Amino acid sequence: MIRDEAAGDAPAVRVVNEDAFGSPLEAGIVDALRAACPDRMSLVAEREGAIVGHILFTPVELETAGGLIHGYGLAPMAVRTGWQRQGIGSALVAEGTKRLREAGAPFVIVLGHPEYYPRFGFEPASRYGVRCQWPDVADAAFMLLVLEPARASSLAGVARYRPEFDASV
Repeated sequence: MIRDEAAGDAPAVRVVNEDAFGSPLEAGIVDALRAACPDRMSLVAEREGAIVGHILFTPVELETAGGLIHGYGLAPMAVRTGWQRQGIGSALVAEGTKRLREAGAPFVIVLGHPEYYPRFGFEPASRYGVRCQWPDVADAAFMLLVLEPARASSLAGVARYRPEFDASV
């Protein structure tokens, strides 16, 4: 079952992120965003009464020649190690991008595994002239999913994540 993160879910979400990433870094970023970013979308996956997966979408700004375009960044997405490779991450990505499309978000960016995210329609962001704010990011790992095709041609520019993500670079 995929649902919105509830107020009491924070400790379980922290465990999911620490387990999946093997470090407290991503969990700390999630905690910081929970406190500072009211327009985030945080979803959890439940199995057998426990939270086993989590995905977070937060606002990003795309600095284009025509001005700022507001979209979302997918980060992080985590599934407990014992529950991986069972479609939970895929269900989280699919539900989150569906909700953002329905809400009218023009795009989603992700810095992730180039073998994984293309199955959801993500493409290298460079195909649209979109660059990551961090210069050392591999082109294949920085991807974009266009949710409003009519706006695809206006998306060229630099994508900027929220400042809480600077802790990860």
